[in-house]
Amino acid sequence: MSYLKFDKNLLINLEQSLPKEMLRTNQAGAYHCTTLVGCNTRKQHGLLVIPIPEMGNKPHVLLSSLDETVIQHGAPFNLGIHRYQGGVYYPNGHKYLREFDCEDVPRMTYRVGGVILTKEKVFISHENRILIRYTLVEAHSATTLRFRPFLAFRESNALCVANDAINRAIEPVENGVATCLYDGFPRLYMQLSHKATWVDEPAWNNGIEYVKDLERGVPYCEDLWVPGYFEVPIRKGESIVFSAGVEPVNPRNLKKMYESELKCRTPRTSFFNCLKNSAKQFYLKDGENMYVISGYPWGIVLARNTFMALPGLTLAIDHRDDFESIMGTAIKALTHYMDTGSLSSRIHGIDLPDIPLWALWTAQQYAKTVGYERARELYTQFVATTVDYVLSNGHPNLKVNDENGLVSTIGTDTPVSWMNANRYGRPVIPRSGYLVEFNALWYNALVFAAKLAEGNEALAERAAAWTEAAEKMSRPFVDMFLNDGGYLYDYVDGNYASPDVRPNMAVAIGLDYSPLDRRQRKSVLDVVTRELLTPKGLRTLSPKSYGYRPFYLGSPEERELALHQGPARPWLMGFYAEAYLKVFGMSGVGYIDRMLIGFEDEMTEGCIASLSQLYDGNPPFRGRGAVSHATNVAEVLRTVRLIKRFSN
Repeated sequence: MSYLKFDKNLLINLEQSLPKEMLRTNQAGAYHCTTLVGCNTRKQHGLLVIPIPEMGNKPHVLLSSLDETVIQHGAPFNLGIHRYQGGVYYPNGHKYLREFDCEDVPRMTYRVGGVILTKEKVFISHENRILIRYTLVEAHSATTLRFRPFLAFRESNALCVANDAINRAIEPVENGVATCLYDGFPRLYMQLSHKATWVDEPAWNNGIEYVKDLERGVPYCEDLWVPGYFEVPIRKGESIVFSAGVEPVNPRNLKKMYESELKCRTPRTSFFNCLKNSAKQFYLKDGENMYVISGYPWGIVLARNTFMALPGLTLAIDHRDDFESIMGTAIKALTHYMDTGSLSSRIHGIDLPDIPLWALWTAQQYAKTVGYERARELYTQFVATTVDYVLSNGHPNLKVNDENGLVSTIGTDTPVSWMNANRYGRPVIPRSGYLVEFNALWYNALVFAAKLAEGNEALAERAAAWTEAAEKMSRPFVDMFLNDGGYLYDYVDGNYASPDVRPNMAVAIGLDYSPLDRRQRKSVLDVVTRELLTPKGLRTLSPKSYGYRPFYLGSPEERELALHQGPARPWLMGFYAEAYLKVFGMSGVGYIDRMLIGFEDEMTEGCIASLSQLYDGNPPFRGRGAVSHATNVAEVLRTVRLIKRFSN
């Protein structure tokens, strides 16, 4: 039995099937995302969505969907489905669905009378091209397939309105057509492995609604251009491959191309394999550089997310070479910023004050996993330079206090941490001054840097200074953050100490090196477990705290206010698990393993085989935000590997 299989009863029930989404990417930044039944429910959904460098590398929906029609004895049976104004679904092709299987590739099985047709989709690696293979498994009479493309040619966060500015021209190419609706866009080539007939039937398909956008309180209705359709006969046992890409392809190679891609797939036969596949979907290759996309369907390359997610996305699945490539690209951008103050055009947020701290943590994870010998070869210079950069107050918004050795930042006007919600241009949570995770990361970085420098005579004097700096801040850290409630203040700004119970303290107790002793760690861990732990990660705020908003719902403003005021984040489980095992040792392995059940349940919910950006802080803990999020997948993967290493 397949690990990810959905039957007819679920698929034909739109209330159950529409919330389930699937995602495929190609490491070139392109993606395909829709629901299990093929009905787009977000404006970001599409069959072929690609980044366009000339348009700021933002994702653009070229081919929104492709409606298939089975024709027998002149009678058409349309397999497509769209939602139109008034909540009307048409043409309800989902009623022909019998099964959705996602073990190797997304495979949909349709039954129309005596016809059984399968549909499978793959992306071509490092190329903006999607292939769809149709196989006629059973048929008792002559069968023809009709393919009707719905074109958008728009930025993924925009909507298309019927207009006269489109270019209606259709250019014949081998076994297909090419078109480009607007200047500046690449041409879209739609071709088939078999000779097909193209029929011009241009028309706007008006009033398509996206129910997820309706729920989110943002514009949700658009018009799509349908230039015509393909028709191609198909025999029983035969397969036809449809290709959509921005370059022409030799149609005779499509079947071989499809089979080659299929061989590279890791079957989604387990929780770990699902997460492994999901992890690789965040890789982005651009020439010699490699990056991490923060999430889908609206993610970009973010510095903080890159460093936070990198160990889990690569080392936890034994992709050491990919770690080194992505880390090399990120280090180059960060070093350039530290040297010149210049920002990266591709990696956003490289200038934020905690980026050097997270980068040092990432290097530490490499040393722990691969070994200190190899880490010293690759990262000693970077670690030494970065620690000295912070220690010398090189960053404009991260300052080391001469008296207590703690680091402070100014975040009253602009968010400086991962809790970066904004309202009217101001931080919803004005975390400023001494932030608990900043200082925990800084202490951890100083001790790690000194360890990495062991045996290096050229660094002996600097390493001694790093050790001294760590010792200097150890007592002040405890005095400043540990309170009478047995937990850590979230931040301290002047005379104000934030009493809110937030998960940033979990980072502090989950790091390898901490100013807190075991008893103090356990005290903090108890509070985190009691007030923040859910089956989907740690809440961003305790239910006992003022302003608790557990549900990420409503208008954009309402959702921004709730973003860090209660919803749970799976990525925090990585630090929670490390803290728990540091306190309880082997006796805690079973407990953490049981906590992972909540994430395994998500493999068949939301974006199947992946994890959403956040989850409601109260039952039933529904996934919200981006359908697939890099840091969440990464840290849950790192937790899985942590348990395995602990158990061996």
